[in-house]
Amino acid sequence: MQDALLLGTEGIKKTILHGGTGDIPKLPTGTKVTFHFRTQLCDDERTVVDDSKVVGTPMEIVIGNMFKLDVWETLLGSMRIGEVAEFWCDTVVSDNPWYNRESWALNDQERLKVVPVLHGQGNKLYKQGHYPEAVQKYKEAIICLKNVQTKEKAWEAPWLKLEKMANTLTLNYCQCLLRMEEYYEVIEHTSDIINQHPGVVKAYFLRGKAHKEVWNEAEARQDFSRVLELEPGMKKAVKKELAVLNMRMEEKNQEDRQTITSNGNFLGIPPPPSWSSPINCRGPQSSERSFLEQADANAPV
Repeated sequence: MQDALLLGTEGIKKTILHGGTGDIPKLPTGTKVTFHFRTQLCDDERTVVDDSKVVGTPMEIVIGNMFKLDVWETLLGSMRIGEVAEFWCDTVVSDNPWYNRESWALNDQERLKVVPVLHGQGNKLYKQGHYPEAVQKYKEAIICLKNVQTKEKAWEAPWLKLEKMANTLTLNYCQCLLRMEEYYEVIEHTSDIINQHPGVVKAYFLRGKAHKEVWNEAEARQDFSRVLELEPGMKKAVKKELAVLNMRMEEKNQEDRQTITSNGNFLGIPPPPSWSSPINCRGPQSSERSFLEQADANAPV
């Protein structure tokens, strides 16, 4: 056996129980890793909290998926194929707010009990305008659900129930991201939901709002059209979003025309060396932002 303190990771001690084969593999984003694990408390009895072999299903994670305990990537990234290792983790292992000893030590029943508590806390923080804090609550709840879901068979009733709960939280998470102007991340998460569950209206609506903010006109119109197909009752909300989209696109087109005119390119004449032709890439005006705030029809659920 060999002891080693993981470099750059304070508070984790590793003991190799059985050496693996080959070099430590690189795990690029998108890599699926399958492994068995057992979680024990650091008490005298070494109480077992969770054991994937007892459950009968190995755990799977996708590298780069943010809805998981980041410590998994740290541990797995130090292992070779076929290696068996034991890790001792202190109460605080990093500055990442998603890992703490309490969350790590929860069993599945405790995780499911804490989810509605975190959900409610996230909703309250959202209503108070504390969006980064709400994001943390939603994300922690999603992590709990995903850890339980990995032990269920995909697309069967228990898995689908957890999936629905996770999707609701993910969409609330995306609403916070919209307020924080993290538009491309919203597009990523809502697209993941739509690819798996193409009937989720709120996913199209939020993705359409994100596309609108980054001037993806065709994509925004397509998403809002899909919202009306699935839920005609959202006609008023969609109408407001399309009005903002039209205004934003007109402003952008006008700015583009002004830029071309200032460069003299409309006559095909190259500008003299002394000319200055900055490109204006400013975001929406304050008056438009106020309208966007009013047009946000969906609150977290």
